[in-house]
Amino acid sequence: MSIFQLYGLNAEYDQVAYINFTFINEKMNVSLFYKDEFPTVWHFYSNHRPLDTPICGFLGKSCPVSFFQQYQLLIIVAIIVIILMLITLIIGCCYIASSRRAEQLRINQEWQIPFLSLLEPENRKNGHHTSKRSLQSAQTGESKTTAISDFCENYTIMIYEKDLVLTAKFQYTNLTKSDMEKFVKLRKLEHENLNKFIGLSIDGSQFISVTKLCSRGSLQDILSRGNFSMDYFFMFCIIKDIAEGLHYLHKSFLRLHGNLRSATCLVNDSWQVKLAEFGTDNLVENDTPPKKRLLWVAPEVLRGSLTVSQMDPSADVYSFAIVASEILTKKEAWDFLDRKEDSEEIVYMVKKGGVFPIRPELVTDIPDVNPDLIRLVKDCWAEDPEDRPNSESICGTLKSLKPKSKSNLMDHVFNMLEEYTQTLEVEVEERTKELTLEKKKADILLSRIQVAERLKAGQTVEPEGFDSVTVFFSDVVKFTQLSQKCSPFQVVNLLNDLYSNFDTIIEEHGVYKVESIGDGYLCVSGLPTRNGYAHIKQIVDMSLQFMEYCRNFKIPHLPREQVELRIGVNSGPCVAGVVGLSMPRYCLFGDTVNTASRMESNGKASQIHMSEAAHSLLTSHYPHQYETSSRGEVIIKGKGVMETFWVQGKLEEDVVERISIRETPEFKLEPILKKEIEIRSISSHGSRPSSVIDPLQDHRKFKKDQPIYFV
Repeated sequence: MSIFQLYGLNAEYDQVAYINFTFINEKMNVSLFYKDEFPTVWHFYSNHRPLDTPICGFLGKSCPVSFFQQYQLLIIVAIIVIILMLITLIIGCCYIASSRRAEQLRINQEWQIPFLSLLEPENRKNGHHTSKRSLQSAQTGESKTTAISDFCENYTIMIYEKDLVLTAKFQYTNLTKSDMEKFVKLRKLEHENLNKFIGLSIDGSQFISVTKLCSRGSLQDILSRGNFSMDYFFMFCIIKDIAEGLHYLHKSFLRLHGNLRSATCLVNDSWQVKLAEFGTDNLVENDTPPKKRLLWVAPEVLRGSLTVSQMDPSADVYSFAIVASEILTKKEAWDFLDRKEDSEEIVYMVKKGGVFPIRPELVTDIPDVNPDLIRLVKDCWAEDPEDRPNSESICGTLKSLKPKSKSNLMDHVFNMLEEYTQTLEVEVEERTKELTLEKKKADILLSRIQVAERLKAGQTVEPEGFDSVTVFFSDVVKFTQLSQKCSPFQVVNLLNDLYSNFDTIIEEHGVYKVESIGDGYLCVSGLPTRNGYAHIKQIVDMSLQFMEYCRNFKIPHLPREQVELRIGVNSGPCVAGVVGLSMPRYCLFGDTVNTASRMESNGKASQIHMSEAAHSLLTSHYPHQYETSSRGEVIIKGKGVMETFWVQGKLEEDVVERISIRETPEFKLEPILKKEIEIRSISSHGSRPSSVIDPLQDHRKFKKDQPIYFV
């Protein structure tokens, strides 16, 4: 039996047995001689059992490190990052706060426009008066100013940030903090029927309000010009726009407009009405408005001399009714130009009121105006403000009155423009036809001076000689005596009727009319276009038709009088040329013209007097077609004795055929052929040998009376 004991030292350093180990048959029994291990055994270790392995190991090299020592680098990096984040956050918060303060300051000062940033348009710098002109703005590059319409109000067009704007001047006044806050809010007002308030210039000698430009001017401008036709739908849309803008103002912080007039209703390019001059009552409340502006002011405002801040929205409703009456009647307010009362008397009568207060007359020339709209306007200018509908009720009523067939104003305007375009196309087509006709007439008149193309081109026209032409002179017999029986207008009408038909006859025969002076007529054929020997035939045919027309012509105011012509014809060479620069005339020169004039002056009434040269030309080239007779020898001034002829008329075809048959001799073919050859051989060397075969001999036997020639 083995017995082991574990000894130790107690607190007094005495040896003491703590544990007894007894081994019996390989079994160990442990007996403890203490109850509490910690104070009994481990009193030298502060009553704690020591570790099995020391913290630093048995060699003292395995001592554990602290958390800071173990993660020192990570902790430092984390601390730096946290510090940087905090700094960034602080800087960011400070920047945001500063930006917000700067933005708020910018917004608070955005309505303030430097005076130097407002520039005058170029045309004003050049001395043109455009203070009351409306101009279209140019978006890029140099400003393009185009006059559109005049403003009745004292507006000025200026350039701000490369855009044209509308400005108005006010007297300098001290602005309070509430006024500045009001302008900040005023700039934020956005509505399709409000003219955008851009800002106010307060650093000059005067305050200048700046708003967007409405290029078509004010409603008062459009109505005063009176050159634009408006149908009912157009009127309705304008009234509706005003009501919508007024309703928005009544719901805003402004609470009312306070200065609603047709002059403050501006119209843009899309014919959309935008209300202007709202919210600026603090700039003008010290000024006395002109009497004419009071025509739109409600009676209760006139009686109490109320300022805008003291007014109720019902005052705007009254002003709306006056503007609506202008639109419906298409006349200015109260139509005082056609009234016996002036504007001051009308204002006094409105202020006075009464049981039947004075109001504008709603008389319109538009046939399809809805009667409910008329009643709405009359309700809006009721004497008692409480009887007037509010703006919301007005908008609701107008919405119910909107025509079902129409969508919006721009579509309606486009339809109007399309209809106008179609009408314009028809009118342009008609005017083009008229222009073409007039141009044709002008070309005909100009072509009668012949060298028309040369004269049009500004070229000089050289005189030209013609070997053979036929000149025609005519004169109305006893025209002086006839004109004494007529008034000057009747003489003009007589000659116009006569010569208009003569001109038609001239055109039918291709004869060139040189001129007509009084009752005298000068024509020529064979120039400027040469036509061989056809000129004698054209002149004779024309002369015969002249005579035929005069025989059938009746003078309306002198039915018993007969117009008779005296005609003279001569053929020969002639020179033609243009004389004069400012009023060029195509004139004829030569003895042929003088002889033709002598034929006319020595002729007889209703007779065609022909010279021997013309007669010879007619008989040689147009035989068996005309009937002529010899007048015999006549003394012609400047010519001496000449044989002349009368043209009796034109032969019928059957007469010509009979003459040809009678003049054909019965003999053999061979002698005839020989004689023809003989005639041709002689004709080629000299004059025509009429003695060989004279076709007139047999006819002279047939006609035994006075010598008449069948040519």
